[in-house]
Amino acid sequence: MSALQPLIDLLPTPVAPKLDQGLADLGVSVTAAQRKQLLGLLALLHKWNRAYNLTAVRDVEEMVSRHVLDSAAVAPYVHGPALLDVGAGPGLPGLVLAILNPELQVTLLDSNGKKVRFQRQAVMELSLTNVTPTQARVEQFAGQSFDQVISRAFASLVDFVTLTRALPAAHGQWLAMKGPGADDELRELPEGIALSERHLLNVPFETAERQLLILTPKGVE
Repeated sequence: MSALQPLIDLLPTPVAPKLDQGLADLGVSVTAAQRKQLLGLLALLHKWNRAYNLTAVRDVEEMVSRHVLDSAAVAPYVHGPALLDVGAGPGLPGLVLAILNPELQVTLLDSNGKKVRFQRQAVMELSLTNVTPTQARVEQFAGQSFDQVISRAFASLVDFVTLTRALPAAHGQWLAMKGPGADDELRELPEGIALSERHLLNVPFETAERQLLILTPKGVE
């Protein structure tokens, strides 16, 4: 982490106060080390994004709300202990959730090589021991089960559930982070899958509606 400090020092002045205010608004408390890891993640994402186009969000101040706080907003509903982040891209929300909860065992899954390379670099530089980056297509990923399977930007609910049907444990959950208009997708859920919980997410500094849909096999609560 010490090698990251010069990169953190280059962050624009408003970034750290915006992060602090946003976490406070969410009711998320962090240690000094966790705060530094979140700032380090922002600094790395901003640096890599200029070269590798990992995310369409170019401005690092915007990344605070669109990426870090958006990911942190679901932390109260993530209990793991084994969490799979499907279509994780550069590691969101999985890296943020792993920083906020060191007891969580997070597997990041994405088929894009440059994004998984970033995940691995972030895991190394942030000294995260509870994250496993994995490059694979979800259709070909098997042999493990997870307490929760989360997706932030992975296709439709139908595709999310269908492609990961074998991955949640017997009493596992799917956590789908969505914007407005998910009701049509909910009506098309595969047989045997039900909406267990719906939580509106108030992401600081964001006006767009965000929600978390928790899905379970019917008969499992």
